[in-house]
Amino acid sequence: MYKIREIKYSLNTVSIQVYRIENRKRKIIRHIGTASNEEEKINLIQLANDFIKKISLQFTLFDNEQSNKVINLEQSEFIGVYYVFFYELLHKLFLKIGFDKNKSNLLLDLVVIRLFEPASKLRSIELLELYFGVKHRRQSYYESAKKWLDLKEKTEKIALSFAKKHYNFNYDLLFYDVTTLYFETFDEDELRKNGFSKDNKSQQPQILIALMVSKEGFPIAYEVFSGNTFEGHTFIPVIKKFIDKNSIKKFTVVADAAMISTENVAQLNDNQINYIVGARLGNITKELFKKIDAMLIRKDGESIRIPTNNGFLICNFSSLRYRKDKYEMEKQILKAKQIIENPSKIRKTKFTKSNKENHLEINQSLIDKTKKLLGIKGYYTNLNEDQASNDLIIDHYHQLYKIEQNFRIAKSDLQTRPIFHFKEEPIKLHILLCFMALLTSRYIELETGISIKKFIHECKKITDGRILNKITNTEIQLRVQLNPLITEIIHKLKLLT
Repeated sequence: MYKIREIKYSLNTVSIQVYRIENRKRKIIRHIGTASNEEEKINLIQLANDFIKKISLQFTLFDNEQSNKVINLEQSEFIGVYYVFFYELLHKLFLKIGFDKNKSNLLLDLVVIRLFEPASKLRSIELLELYFGVKHRRQSYYESAKKWLDLKEKTEKIALSFAKKHYNFNYDLLFYDVTTLYFETFDEDELRKNGFSKDNKSQQPQILIALMVSKEGFPIAYEVFSGNTFEGHTFIPVIKKFIDKNSIKKFTVVADAAMISTENVAQLNDNQINYIVGARLGNITKELFKKIDAMLIRKDGESIRIPTNNGFLICNFSSLRYRKDKYEMEKQILKAKQIIENPSKIRKTKFTKSNKENHLEINQSLIDKTKKLLGIKGYYTNLNEDQASNDLIIDHYHQLYKIEQNFRIAKSDLQTRPIFHFKEEPIKLHILLCFMALLTSRYIELETGISIKKFIHECKKITDGRILNKITNTEIQLRVQLNPLITEIIHKLKLLT
């Protein structure tokens, strides 16, 4: 049995030791320290009790929770910090969203580190231990990764259920767009193909990602396509699959001008899908152009609706857009003139054309047409005016910026690209992890009103100092006090610490 001994060296100092009796003799096991007042003495006795508890592998009947908070600086060593607060907060968010139903701690931990510090999967396992003290075997990743691929549909169901519960999502309006993600290689395969790159990486293979978000900007579903797929060809398959999967009856999709085509419009109407898409007025017929020019009043907020083969064409005028378009047009005209004046630098540009002598000259007819379209934006829809007014159609289309916010977060904050995987399964798993991280990020942003970058920055301020008690060889963690902003964030997320 271990006991505590007090040895008084003088009137004001006392030494605390742990000993036991062996062969009728006292054997000193550990010198705990010397106290010069009553408070220090009490603390050293608590440390001695901690030491006895550890080496005897027995727990006292009444555990003193304060004992681990007693620190003898002479017998302690600072060994670093953890960011356990962020880790705990994210897992509470996962529980709220419903990701715990995926039943994979490693998968969720990889999502945490994707938010905290994006890295490769194996490096992420190292970072989990470095930043949070969470240990996973590398082999666990290889054993579990293939099973996670089946979680895409389950994850989308969780996203959909959460959107219904927290944002009253009812399928009435959904935003659709695509983006490209490139690879750090120049080798193509069946999935990774060269194509039109939105990242200006046309020499490198890529994949195409289609994303759907709610009117709040909350991600609902995604699909992966080979990199050479024309974005307009993704539109109908993704929308139809989503409708069939969820047995939707009433549905309106909003997308940009790249998604409109005669074939797509026909299929949308055949499947009774309402649509709002951008219109490229530079490609319309002369007859339609004349109608717009004659009917539309060039005054802020004025709009017209004209029936066409692609549905109703709604055109709207904005003086702000007029000034922007005029500036861009004048810049391009100046560029065209410079090219014509410098034959050695001849290259085709927007407002030039070749004459009979095969020389470049100013395309005045195109300039005249462009001038008449300054400040005008077009939108196609199959919704009648009694279903949705012109102003409502325009307002819905302008909400497309919310899907661009998702792409910005995915590419910048979550570093979804460049992708370093080379096989289809790891690539799709990477996209799944990034989608889960994106979904969590958007919920945080929508609820707190701050960017995910700011959220992570603030959470990193709440650290757990790691102190090694050399007496007991145990680690004590002391957390920084929550500041007012973090407390407000927790309140807005409706989480308990």
